[in-house]
Amino acid sequence: MAKATTKAKNNDAAEDVTSASGQIDARIAELADWRGATLAQIRKLIKEADPDVVEEWKWRGVPVWEHGGIICTGETYKAVVKMTFAKGAALEDPAGLFNASLQGNTRRAIDIHEGEEVDEEALKALVLAAVELNLSAQALRSGRTRKKV
Repeated sequence: MAKATTKAKNNDAAEDVTSASGQIDARIAELADWRGATLAQIRKLIKEADPDVVEEWKWRGVPVWEHGGIICTGETYKAVVKMTFAKGAALEDPAGLFNASLQGNTRRAIDIHEGEEVDEEALKALVLAAVELNLSAQALRSGRTRKKV
């Protein structure tokens, strides 16, 4: 796997592939199979659901989407593309998208296998619910005041 750390010579002419978005682009291109197409699709849906989403590249090569905290990750494995929602256990999932990491108290995941269709509207709703949860937790934290001694 070629490391995506080459900076464009002219920053106006080409995107800096060391940025998180550039590294995600490189990962999608590098995969060049159903996993790349699936990662591109979930990325597009996340951005449609939340235009203010921030893309990050963490933990030595994992795409992460954040808004007020981590929404989810987009991990790619040989047989699955996995979306792990950081606070998934606290989210309503009426469409039943969560199909992995169901035992824990915090995270939930969606494993997408080759040939599976993604319920786009349900996924967007789940992303928005994760953003709302992050922002409500952030508002609670920022609204706390220190007790005077």
